[in-house]
Amino acid sequence: MEISDIITHLGENREEYYNSVSPPIMQSSNFCFKTVDEMRQCLQKEFEHPFYSRGYNPTVGILRKKLAALEHTEDSLVFASGSAAIAAAVMNEVQQGDHVICIKSPYSWTNYLLNTLLAKYGVTTTMIDGTKVENFEAAIQENTKLIFLETPNSMTFELQDLEAVSKLAKSKNITTICDNSYSTPLCQNPADYGIDITVHSASKYLSGHSDLVAGVLCASKKRVENIMANEFMTLGGIIGPFEAWLILRGLRTLPIRLKTVLENSMKVLDFLEKHPKIEKVVFPFSEKNPQYELAKKQMKPCGGLMTIYLKTDDIKKIETFSNSLNYFLLACSWGGYESLQFPIATLHDSKSYHKTPHPANMIRLYIGLEDPHLLINDLKQALEKIK
Repeated sequence: MEISDIITHLGENREEYYNSVSPPIMQSSNFCFKTVDEMRQCLQKEFEHPFYSRGYNPTVGILRKKLAALEHTEDSLVFASGSAAIAAAVMNEVQQGDHVICIKSPYSWTNYLLNTLLAKYGVTTTMIDGTKVENFEAAIQENTKLIFLETPNSMTFELQDLEAVSKLAKSKNITTICDNSYSTPLCQNPADYGIDITVHSASKYLSGHSDLVAGVLCASKKRVENIMANEFMTLGGIIGPFEAWLILRGLRTLPIRLKTVLENSMKVLDFLEKHPKIEKVVFPFSEKNPQYELAKKQMKPCGGLMTIYLKTDDIKKIETFSNSLNYFLLACSWGGYESLQFPIATLHDSKSYHKTPHPANMIRLYIGLEDPHLLINDLKQALEKIK
């Protein structure tokens, strides 16, 4: 199916709800039945029929169909956060005594899940440089059950070769999970390269308006059914129907938002790479990126996330730069209409995060939907204040 068909029409059986153009919000926790047998049948198929909204909700069901089709998988689940989706996917694959391989410096809560929470229950994890497939092969142990990928990863945007890692994992009967939040299903489909489970933070591009928190898990129907019957239903990390409807709304404009974000990003990138007060810019589709060819192979050009390194390690100067920006809001997350900045200097004095391995002169920028000249001029005046 074409992307526009999936986004606009798939799963929307409008004749079932008065031919409404926009799908309804089924704001109901409970669903009733005419007979005991009908109730029995729906309970046995709660995976795909309304019974109780902790399991299946019709509004969420429409979203599930679209997300699975966009990710080229058989089915999907939608969670209350990206970390909930990641946790359910990982916990479904491992048990006490198992070993996990994970790329270094993943999303902070993925790191906490693997190295702190699951470690308490006898699951061990080896963190590796994922830019070389040989590192994955060298880290495999007899009890390795899972490889966790994040490509590009959260802050420094290293890529992993999805096809090569998947081939290696399948030869050893190891499950693979990939966090695809950076790229969205429009720009990268890990399932096409043999990855077993794809996860997303739907708080980012998929919703696109910075007004909700949600997560997505896409996989085979069998795997999704198993996760739903266990981690999803037991832990209860469900999304509400209103939030699901907001994501449906966000998906309508995803292609045009991504197009504008990329166009803006390339203009900002060109400015930053030439500026004398910028030490380095990290962006997958920069021709200076050592993994540029791999990015072209497995991704379509996309994304507004880039990381800059200021040519100073003076915290006061770094903070002066960040505090001087007028159109890059100081905020975490990304993927909405507004441009953002996340200075790593924020974490250097924070007790709520693990000690960061990143230097203080590192700042993650998200390029939003504002006019690119406005953003460039804003960066220019802030850089001029670094004496």
